[in-house]
Amino acid sequence: MSGNTIDVAIVGGGLAGGLIALALFRERPELRLSIIENGKSFGGNHRWSWFDSDLSEAGRELLAAFRQTEWDSGYDVAFPKYRRTLKTGYRSMASADFHEGLVRLLPEGAMRLGCAAEAIDARGVTLADGERINARAVIDCRSFSPSPHLRGGWQIFMGRQMRLDTAHGLERPVIMDAAVDQHAPHGNGGAYRFVYTLPLGAHDVFIEDTYYADDPKMDRSALSSRIDAYARQHGWADGAIVGSEAGLLPVLTGGDFAAYQAEVRIPGVAIAGARGGFVHPLTSYTMVIAVENALTIAAEADLAGAQLAALFETRAARHWRKTGYYRMLARMLFFAPKPHRRVDIFQRFYTLREGLIERFYAARSTRRDKLRVLWGKPPVTIPRALAAMIKRGEPLTTKSQSEKSV
Repeated sequence: MSGNTIDVAIVGGGLAGGLIALALFRERPELRLSIIENGKSFGGNHRWSWFDSDLSEAGRELLAAFRQTEWDSGYDVAFPKYRRTLKTGYRSMASADFHEGLVRLLPEGAMRLGCAAEAIDARGVTLADGERINARAVIDCRSFSPSPHLRGGWQIFMGRQMRLDTAHGLERPVIMDAAVDQHAPHGNGGAYRFVYTLPLGAHDVFIEDTYYADDPKMDRSALSSRIDAYARQHGWADGAIVGSEAGLLPVLTGGDFAAYQAEVRIPGVAIAGARGGFVHPLTSYTMVIAVENALTIAAEADLAGAQLAALFETRAARHWRKTGYYRMLARMLFFAPKPHRRVDIFQRFYTLREGLIERFYAARSTRRDKLRVLWGKPPVTIPRALAAMIKRGEPLTTKSQSEKSV
């Protein structure tokens, strides 16, 4: 491809990059695209889930291209003091189906799998084998980059898909079973822990053990043992393991975002994925943000590379300001309660109205929502809550072990 200039080069074929490629192709099929992914498949090894209310009609149309599992009967949550069913529809998509959808829909010549990007600049991408791809616009959708300019903790997880010999009996997802033991798998003194289960078919169930912790240590053996124990407890010990995933994600409590942007900036290159700061600081959700970014880029497809880069740097800074409330709540989760009492924060939160909970996960909380979350008897003492609000956390300098493509 050396010597020829394409319209858009996308570096990184995870959720953000793949959705941008598809949105661009749907909106402007005449554009010459290239999506460059170091791995052998798009999306890595991951399962994405989201609430149906998260997306606009245009967002639903974009995701309709992919096979997904849908639950219109809502979902359950469970805590030490209660269990609740919420009515919001829930959706889930496996990375294998994401990959299949992109391969089926994108032009064959636009997909570059197993290709490492050695260098990126405003005029194109140089691959590890020396090949040069010249482009009018370059979009960086590579993974999150840990930085001393960002502070927080970690969300650590391991998931397993099982095909059982007998039906599991689940009617709908349990997206947060926090009635489980709350001490951390690697023994760091405590963490907020919950188990997440999805009924993918009458005999197929996905079980994920997730916890929020101060450091990114992962004990895979302990996590696997906990999933074994949870499966036995629910009568799901028979059958075979047909898939698994594991990794960690940052939970942002603060930082100097302008300094972080300066650290990751490549002049003239747009950053549109998690590396650009496009994540929910507390939940690490990326689906709704990735969809909105993809639709925005498709609508602005004629912008020069430098203009697109400036647009998304401004967009990222606006997102950082908009999500300051959630970073404050992340500080309260990590610093206000003792680690084994972090469950009290979410236990109280899930007693609130469904609409408030939906808007919270989509990072669209209204002013009234924000006041309501903080109003009433807090699950921690007021002095500890006030102290947590001003604490920022430790720098996120540990290299991510995540296998979770964002």
